[in-house]
Amino acid sequence: MIKIAVYGKGGIGKSTTVSNLSAALSDMGYKVMQIGCDPKADSTVSLHGKDKITTVLELVRTKKNDFSLEDMVTEGYGGVICVEAGGPTPGLGCAGRGIIAALEKLAEKGAYETYQPDVVIYDVLGDVVCGGFSMPMRGGYADKVFVITSGENMAIHAAANIATAIEGFKGRGYAELGGIILNRRNVKDEDAKVAELASDIHSEIIGTLSRSDTVQEAEDLGKTVVEAFPDSEMAEEYRTLAKELLKICGVITC
Repeated sequence: MIKIAVYGKGGIGKSTTVSNLSAALSDMGYKVMQIGCDPKADSTVSLHGKDKITTVLELVRTKKNDFSLEDMVTEGYGGVICVEAGGPTPGLGCAGRGIIAALEKLAEKGAYETYQPDVVIYDVLGDVVCGGFSMPMRGGYADKVFVITSGENMAIHAAANIATAIEGFKGRGYAELGGIILNRRNVKDEDAKVAELASDIHSEIIGTLSRSDTVQEAEDLGKTVVEAFPDSEMAEEYRTLAKELLKICGVITC
């Protein structure tokens, strides 16, 4: 089992990318579990097609510990196991602590042993990297962290903060930085800006995604690009990226 955490600034296209990676990996024959770690709880929506699924924190709030593992998961496209951590009641509680509680509850209920996924992907908000938002980086959770950014200044700033957090955890057995994913917004000097970021944090750009109307068209259908438009150039980009992640994680060699 390989465990990957994907971080990025809110609105950078992180959940769209992660869901398409999950769909692509499923099509390749891998059993995938995607865990949304954003309080908005919308990471997996394009995989299962429902407006909303019950989050782990909702179950904890309403049922304490009186619920089953099956109550926490929803099956999506290609058998992808979808989980949403959720967040606290608005105005009450800490979203970071909520992620900690949700991930601990998944482990307590035996999610990984029961479903035995080949790939676990944590989709994590990257505007802040403290407390619970760093939980997926910790030992026992992700093995590699990938950061999604565009050439926009705020996205690059968030990516640099994430890299700094990973560097700070070095030596504790936490996840390593696997590389940067460039999700193009077609801003001025985008490639050069992201290349400079990669150099500054001693990493590399391991994949690029085009800015494409196909992504929005798929989202309008409530699906991933991989499901809605499998023969599109954009779907092929996601498949190529999925293979690169597997290579970096040592699953495939070519």
